[in-house]
Amino acid sequence: MSLLHLFLFGIYPYIAATVFLLGSLVRFEREQYTWKSDSSQLLYRGNLRLGSILFHLGILGLFLGHLVGLLTPVAVWDALGVSHGFKQQVAMVAGGIMGVLCLLGLLILLQRRLAQPRLATVTTPGDRLLLAWLLMTLLLGLSTIVTSAGHLDGHVMLQLMAWAQHIMTFRADATGYLVDVPLLYKAHLFMGITLFLIFPFTRLVHVWSGLASVTYLARAWQLVRSR
Repeated sequence: MSLLHLFLFGIYPYIAATVFLLGSLVRFEREQYTWKSDSSQLLYRGNLRLGSILFHLGILGLFLGHLVGLLTPVAVWDALGVSHGFKQQVAMVAGGIMGVLCLLGLLILLQRRLAQPRLATVTTPGDRLLLAWLLMTLLLGLSTIVTSAGHLDGHVMLQLMAWAQHIMTFRADATGYLVDVPLLYKAHLFMGITLFLIFPFTRLVHVWSGLASVTYLARAWQLVRSR
């Protein structure tokens, strides 16, 4: 293994996670007025609802799919009688559907941002970087489906799962599982990890507020009485 490989897939994930957590906390404490999604609805409403729904549906599906697929121990799938090949095929189909939905939504949002003069004016360099990074990460992820079709035994999927689970449990041998993984998967992993690194410095921080809003479901009823 090269030093670059060891850094990118053994050390870099922890750097990104630290910046992700601490950076979000610092931004919330110091710059609460910037803690927002910067909605463009007031400037131009065209295609916003369609693009936003497709993008958010797709990206939430991809996030949950990656979370469950990578972090669920292999022993659990084996106990459930799910073969490695079948799991990979399900991941390819579900990931493909969610990925296409996310891509369509992102392209619609990109077209709005860049084609409408009023929106282009208020689009910051950080917004452009984020949108471009999301697009590249998504395209790389969709490209892995084509590569995965050439090896349906689930072997590479098991390597990615082992890497993710070893990283999450702070085991030093995690990088070894990615040595012979195709470069396309490594590029997708790097782009995905970096999203967590840039997260606190972009409008993505509004995701935290979205998660926090779930607590409203458990709030007590507000009683309103007439005089």
